[in-house]
Amino acid sequence: MYFLYTIIASLAVFFILKWLKKRRYCTDLRRLDGKTILITGGNSGIGMETAIALAMRGARVIIACRDPDKAEKAVREIKLKSHSLNVLHMELDLANLSSVREFCKSFLQREKKLDILVNNAGMPGVLEWTDNNFSMCFGVNHLGHFLLTNLLLPRLKECAPSRVITLTCSSYKYQKLDFQDLNYNQLPFFTYCRSKLANIYFSQEVARITEGKGVTSYAVHPGFVQSGWTCHYSILFRMLVQVIMWMFFVPCEIGAQTVIYCAVSEEAAKHSGGYFIDCRPATLRPFARDAAVAKKLWEASERLVNLA
Repeated sequence: MYFLYTIIASLAVFFILKWLKKRRYCTDLRRLDGKTILITGGNSGIGMETAIALAMRGARVIIACRDPDKAEKAVREIKLKSHSLNVLHMELDLANLSSVREFCKSFLQREKKLDILVNNAGMPGVLEWTDNNFSMCFGVNHLGHFLLTNLLLPRLKECAPSRVITLTCSSYKYQKLDFQDLNYNQLPFFTYCRSKLANIYFSQEVARITEGKGVTSYAVHPGFVQSGWTCHYSILFRMLVQVIMWMFFVPCEIGAQTVIYCAVSEEAAKHSGGYFIDCRPATLRPFARDAAVAKKLWEASERLVNLA
């Protein structure tokens, strides 16, 4: 009898976990032939799965990452899985604003089109500093992408209709921005949450300043995904989290679905500035919809990256 109860309990846990990890797939079959797509952090995780899916739809896909060896390996894998040869990489270190500027200069010289920008790369909660003395989370997750998007925005406008997709996280709800300490770097989880909230404000402000100019902007929470973010932590932590991720997190292919949806869906285009989860618009907490805060962050970010 004990054995039977064990079997029943195990099956119940299995189906509960399967239900918890159930997600929508992007069913929009729109092709992207002739489109050029730039994906930061496209060498692994959600970024790579997004690159594969969009390359399969006929797009020219450029992945931007800081490690050339990993990028070369990723390009080979993306080409193999997508059956597309129109995939390449460029070197970019979002933790170094000079690298961002050099990247944009090179990109604009080499590429005449940019139809979709996917701000995918990100850092988990770590108490480290960028080359420009910003907290690693705020510097990479927000400021690096802020500068990148601003420098590429003229090309996006030229190629309208175009899209900017910025990955965020539902953990934004656990913190608010402190404009007296935007460079907050004390508790790892909190500094991560603040950077993800900054991503949401940034996406909303991109939508506001490009309204009527053919550029649409989306913030995407991909879900909790089985990606390689644990590499920044100790072996013991990685072992523990791997078990949790296996139980509750979704594979990267599923995590990429909402990004793909925002890249191709005409329905998504009606919700510029929106926040998306599971291939549909979702509601943000009221404080995360404050247009005045979004504008204030944009202006502060301009000063921090010397665009003002």
